[in-house]
Amino acid sequence: MQYTRLGSAGLAVSRLTLGTMTFGYQTSDKDSAAILDRAAEAGVTLIDTADIYPYSGGLPLAGRTEEILGRWLQGRRHRFLIATKGAAQVGPAAWDRGNSRKHLLAAVDASLRRLGVDDVDLYQLHWDDPDTPLDETLEALDTIVRSGRAAYAGVSNFLAWRLARALGRSEANRWSRVVSVQARYNLLFRENERELLPLVREEGLGLLAYNPLAGGLLTGKHRADAPPAEGTRFTWGPTSKRYLERYWGERQFATVEALTAVAREAGLDLATLSVAWLLSRPGVSTVIVGASRPQQIDASLRAADLAVPAEVLQRLDDLTAEYRRGDLLR
Repeated sequence: MQYTRLGSAGLAVSRLTLGTMTFGYQTSDKDSAAILDRAAEAGVTLIDTADIYPYSGGLPLAGRTEEILGRWLQGRRHRFLIATKGAAQVGPAAWDRGNSRKHLLAAVDASLRRLGVDDVDLYQLHWDDPDTPLDETLEALDTIVRSGRAAYAGVSNFLAWRLARALGRSEANRWSRVVSVQARYNLLFRENERELLPLVREEGLGLLAYNPLAGGLLTGKHRADAPPAEGTRFTWGPTSKRYLERYWGERQFATVEALTAVAREAGLDLATLSVAWLLSRPGVSTVIVGASRPQQIDASLRAADLAVPAEVLQRLDDLTAEYRRGDLLR
């Protein structure tokens, strides 16, 4: 496993991060622990979660993933970096969601209780909240960091202009600056290369790239002439419609077929090569990989120390150049 700094922050992170979105719903407690064990053995030191996970479990299961992770962390917290997120609806009240000061301060405390820790290493806004003044949100993040609940603050799913404004407002008010952004990024979704990634590099932010396998389409296991298999992101709960809209189309399947041929010539699994391509991209600090079953994580973990020839990376870049364009709000 290789390690790098999270942007210009002093925090050293593993180039691969373990994502836990399926733990406690699609993935059993036992398999969740097995996946954590495999990632730890491979040298992964950063684990990403959220208070709403397991994401497709709905409000009754919100927080269960953090509880599973908290049990696994007992006796080994010092060996890992923990990142969690807040903003989602986690209770019945109207204020149990969003990026208000009231919600974020309550949400981070609830996450700490479920995780069984005194602090997390990175606390992130799960998404932007247009109903809350940005200054109120940023001041709440500053409180969370200065109180010792989190070492650093970050954001996720922010448009570039909103992130730029957040950085400017924090600097103007001398609040703790966000150090990272989580963003969807893969060979079939490259729109963030247009505005977000240049901003990330300019401002010295860390980029945590999520959804590296496009919901599993970049494993090559799906076929255009067959319906999506049960138990995958394309059939799994309320997120299935979103994944079908994002990736399930003739254009994407044709691209995957071409990418599979490149991977085959290179002697690699398409999943491994897809993650390795992301690790090679300028500005990417770490790639968030996950699995619903223990054996699925191995292909992604193999990318950590893989040296991919420049000509192979160029072929991947050429084959997916069209995905730099598109609707940024989709």
